[in-house]
Amino acid sequence: MRIGIDIDGVLTNLQQFSVDYFTKFCYENNIKYSITCENFDYDIYKSFGLGKKEEDAFWEEYLDYYATDEKAREFASEVIDILKKQGHEIYIITARWLTNRDDECGEKTRNIVKKWLKKNKIHYDKLVFSKASKERKLQEMTEHNIDIMIEDSPYNINEISSLIPVICFDAPYNNTCGGGNITRCYSWYDILTYINKLNRNILF
Repeated sequence: MRIGIDIDGVLTNLQQFSVDYFTKFCYENNIKYSITCENFDYDIYKSFGLGKKEEDAFWEEYLDYYATDEKAREFASEVIDILKKQGHEIYIITARWLTNRDDECGEKTRNIVKKWLKKNKIHYDKLVFSKASKERKLQEMTEHNIDIMIEDSPYNINEISSLIPVICFDAPYNNTCGGGNITRCYSWYDILTYINKLNRNILF
């Protein structure tokens, strides 16, 4: 089986990083915010009741740190290695900020992603830098013959699930995602358990 894996929010805990560091950013810059579990959104600034300019300023300060030093989720590397040993192909598919640019900045960002994957021992068969448009990630599924995608973005989950099965990595901002082609998982070993069960059903 060819398994597609997103980076931000799947290989990393983007939600917890955002909460930890955005609250720190707001405190240090004397920015008033309002956040509850009811209003947590995929877009950070909406979660805090702020504007896009505050989020842009936040990422300008913390993107390099997040991209280089944020650790992979617990057992991500371990489970991916097990999946590879079982014969699955691993395709890392990301539309991370700036990676789609055809300039020096884009090249630098893509290299940062490659170094981060190596540093965190995330082994894969192919790394795909998806274009920025929302529709593009859905196209990647067809172009690369992905059998199942592990994703956290609500938009991507809903769009991709119209084509192939999606494992939704649980987060407060995707709790409304559901449907026959969407399975919610809560950890990397939970993902492994589901894929093994799926394989048994396919074989028998």
